[in-house]
Amino acid sequence: MQQLPLTGLIVLDFGQVYNGPYCGFLLAQAGARVIKVESRIGETLRARGRRSAASYPFALLNSNKEGITLNIQSPDGQALLKRMAADVDVVFENFAPGTMEKYGIGAEALRAVNPRLVYASSTGYGSGGPYRDYLGMDVTLQAMTGVMSITGEGDGPPMKTAATLADMLGGVHMYAGIVSALFARERTGEGATVDISMQDCVFPTLATALGSFYLHGSQPERQGNRHPGRALAPYNVYEAADGHVAIICIREGHWRKLCDAMARPELAEDPRFATMAARCEHMPDVDREVTAWTRALPKARIFEIGQAHGVICAPVQTLEDVVDDPHLHARGTLETRTHEDLGAIAQMHSPLRFAGVAPRALTDPPALGEHNAAVYAELAGLDAEALERLVEDEAL
Repeated sequence: MQQLPLTGLIVLDFGQVYNGPYCGFLLAQAGARVIKVESRIGETLRARGRRSAASYPFALLNSNKEGITLNIQSPDGQALLKRMAADVDVVFENFAPGTMEKYGIGAEALRAVNPRLVYASSTGYGSGGPYRDYLGMDVTLQAMTGVMSITGEGDGPPMKTAATLADMLGGVHMYAGIVSALFARERTGEGATVDISMQDCVFPTLATALGSFYLHGSQPERQGNRHPGRALAPYNVYEAADGHVAIICIREGHWRKLCDAMARPELAEDPRFATMAARCEHMPDVDREVTAWTRALPKARIFEIGQAHGVICAPVQTLEDVVDDPHLHARGTLETRTHEDLGAIAQMHSPLRFAGVAPRALTDPPALGEHNAAVYAELAGLDAEALERLVEDEAL
């Protein structure tokens, strides 16, 4: 491969917040020309020019995109989108269900203009079914999918993950759906409509907990950092002298290696710990023995000893540790760049890598409407006078 695989494709990105913009980021990093389309006031997450918590994710997810404005509520804006749809490959959005259809610019209308168009949408619950019109955000999807019911300590309330699990999984699956449809188009010449439900995307993450549910016939108790099915031990986060470490043993050989790492080979012969079943039955005792070792050492030393003995373990890294992680920087996954409001920040390249092709150089996200003149001249044939009229009419 001598160029990125999506080079030459043109994408209109109506994404907002995390879900859609992450899909657009992946498409751009895979070589597509991604044009971010926003309302006249900008998408929800835009905070460029203001120092806020939203400034970082906006910069992270909108690199390598051009930016235009378009008022989809305006008849002129709707007509303009249909003109552009004739010459682009992909349109995607993550609006509330039915938003684009309400303005006559949904999948059916745009694909009537361009049958080769791939139109994709990602919503909380998909385009059909009884939940279709329910609004969905990451936290409500974590609730509805059961993720919260299995997260937290047994004697505490349900908890969400701090990571935006549902949003990002929705973005990844929309990317996969778009690329799959583009592949099919190469054979058939026809585009497709891609329908992504965030609820669908999250369900597979429940596999371990559901295994316990079907085995025992009831909802498993929340286990905190222990294995959700109480089927592995040790499997926990353990206190270190300066933080915490995660340790897991999934085979008997792993347990024996951990005993050697702890300089406690006799534990491998202790009847309470001799088998996985015995260790799960005596889980508090297992955790007590492991903690007695970890508590006396710094987490870096535990990690060093563990790796030397073939133990599956890792320090619990802070956010500061993660943005400075030498492995992520050595791989080129992270790159330190200067943000106009936040200063030096770590930005990511795509997790998708292609042998023989260097990742695209990162750019700053576009200013609101930064590429209006160039994009509309190219894709809609607008001259400066027509552009000015549309701005005055609040279509752009």
